[in-house]
Amino acid sequence: MSENNSFLVFSGTNTKYLAERICANLGCPLGKLVITKFSDGEFSVSYEESIRGRDVFLVQSTFPNADNLMELLLMIDAAKRASARNIIAVMPYFGWARQDRKDKPRVSIGAKLVADLLSVAGVNRIITMDLHADQIQGFFDVPVDHLYASGVILPYLQSLHLEDMVIASPDVGGSKRANTYAKYLGVPLVLCNKTRARANVVESMQIIGDVNGKNVVVVDDMVDTAGTITKAADVMKAAGAKSVRACASHCVMSGPASDRVQESALEEIVFTDSIPYTNRSSKVKQLSVAGIFAETIRRVVNNESISSQYLV
Repeated sequence: MSENNSFLVFSGTNTKYLAERICANLGCPLGKLVITKFSDGEFSVSYEESIRGRDVFLVQSTFPNADNLMELLLMIDAAKRASARNIIAVMPYFGWARQDRKDKPRVSIGAKLVADLLSVAGVNRIITMDLHADQIQGFFDVPVDHLYASGVILPYLQSLHLEDMVIASPDVGGSKRANTYAKYLGVPLVLCNKTRARANVVESMQIIGDVNGKNVVVVDDMVDTAGTITKAADVMKAAGAKSVRACASHCVMSGPASDRVQESALEEIVFTDSIPYTNRSSKVKQLSVAGIFAETIRRVVNNESISSQYLV
């Protein structure tokens, strides 16, 4: 790949760690980009090498704060104005994805707004992973390559060689994902039915299925405050589960999340490195998705199919 000079990979500030791993897999250097910050918090983006006629891959997860999204938008705009041939946003974590519909009156649909912003900025393609809702792909009028963290999580679960494994979903909304894992591994599926007092606060939870004497793996797409996942672990442990561990694609882990995980019945919680994790907990393990994204970039550049990358 290093001899192919038709494309370049650039990164925003807070996803540079992952962009460097992707470039190491591709055998190419990370592109030269400078983000200048002003004292009032405003910033500007400039490419320090020619990108005219090139395919540029811009690696940036749009996790909070909003500066990450704004950086990506400015990177896209600068690339468009510098005559890049194609501008591909590589977004391991697509923020605002929980706002994918009007679930009550007079609310915004943040995921659609972010899609519109990216489109207006000038993006030609999106490469992302484990969107909170699959239908967000339809918010774009450009191609969306939707990857799955199962490509690294499933091999890890198999390497544990757990007997009497059960896959669990922490809520009914995640049952499709959990069912896919259960089918692939050939193990039973358990559901949790939760009711919320308000956003990020779980009021009650009931288990649908048998976890007594089982090694339970709770599967989710993201963990924010860890309220749901730790509540599920504690309820399952109380119901006789031999062990409870969790795996999720995106390590949002905000506020009290790390303390909750540390104090919960969870043996461990496994994430990908789509979002950097700084508030360390000894129970948190991160698996890198750099290889998956690097291979997808290679296939996009060479106009090859990416469907063979999917385990499930």
